[in-house]
Amino acid sequence: MSQTSTETVLLSDDPPLDLRLSEDELETTREGIVSFIAETVDGAGADGAVLGLSGGIDSTLTAYLAVEALGPEGLHGITMPSEVNDPDVMSDAERVAEALGIEYDVVEIQPIADAFFEALPEAAESRMAKGNVFVRTRAVCNYFVANAENRVVLGTGNRAEAMTGYFTKYGDQAVDCNPIGNLYKMQVRQLAAHVGVPYDLVMQEPTAGMWSGQTDAEEMGLDYDTVDAILAVHVDGGLSRSAIVRELDVPKAAVDRVVELYERSAHKRSMPPAPE
Repeated sequence: MSQTSTETVLLSDDPPLDLRLSEDELETTREGIVSFIAETVDGAGADGAVLGLSGGIDSTLTAYLAVEALGPEGLHGITMPSEVNDPDVMSDAERVAEALGIEYDVVEIQPIADAFFEALPEAAESRMAKGNVFVRTRAVCNYFVANAENRVVLGTGNRAEAMTGYFTKYGDQAVDCNPIGNLYKMQVRQLAAHVGVPYDLVMQEPTAGMWSGQTDAEEMGLDYDTVDAILAVHVDGGLSRSAIVRELDVPKAAVDRVVELYERSAHKRSMPPAPE
């Protein structure tokens, strides 16, 4: 278990709301996720799991818990760099795989993405569209290996990402399960420290790796501690917008932004609709 204090796993200096779990809750959560992974693999009649390793804290924590559930031989990692990824972050992905003793592949996906860009050059003029190609290419690679080896694909999405729609449809959420899907980002960091993830990885700046220099906070316009707090007390807790501004001392614009993200991404949280 890590000796990192839970006081050090906040992204902002003064978060609007402290959502960190108690030590007992952390251990119960860890045990629950480990059991969930093992049961999911067993229930599918699979021989293990595949996990895309990005070097970020979500995939790192999922890897640690998956190895606890399945053993090193039960997890196959894939790191999939492209020209838009920070080489240091991608080396962190390999560092995690080697520390855990799992089999892993390094797949350069730039040539695959370039084939799409060359085939549809007009679509490639959109930065967002191009970024999503990288994410969806990684999903195809994950399932290619998983199908070949009779494994399930583990997702790395957390609760904050799911509720704000901060993921690529049929990309990073094209998975068989999301082991950390019920944890706010603050809790992801806290649990990672609890299970022994090195501190520099715990505090890694979140990025979806869709274009050079991208960060989650810049794209959303808010840090995750603020997003977590608004989701917890408004979307999950039912507190009114005006009460949030008053009780959490956050700007009304921040609340409006999170609500906008939540409402606009509703289609991502359900299966494709069909007429009645």
